[in-house]
Amino acid sequence: MADVIPPKQDVSFVHQPVGEVMVVEFKIPSLMDPIVLDDTAKRLFALIDEQDRRKMILDFERVQYLSSQAIGILLTMKKKLDALPNSKFVLCGIGPRLAELLKITRLDKVLTVKPTQKEALAQFV
Repeated sequence: MADVIPPKQDVSFVHQPVGEVMVVEFKIPSLMDPIVLDDTAKRLFALIDEQDRRKMILDFERVQYLSSQAIGILLTMKKKLDALPNSKFVLCGIGPRLAELLKITRLDKVLTVKPTQKEALAQFV
């Protein structure tokens, strides 16, 4: 019997500009699969490097699990944006499970986190 190749998982996020701010909404509950994360990282970094997006919101409302690789992507994004003038990076929609992870890793002290997308957008006014 031939090997069955599973279909490629749908993209992990959608994005749309709201004024000058690029809002990224994750569509999947788990950011743990290394292959999905590699693709996700490339697409997120391209928003900064190729599309020159300097103001970004990542909405984690649907996400319940993050791997260490996903945390590394967040830190890389912050570093990239911190190096650019007039940039800002905000996370929102963080549920209790992810809030605990950010607290344990002390990323709640490093990253700007707001409860809702509306409150995150208010950071850019």
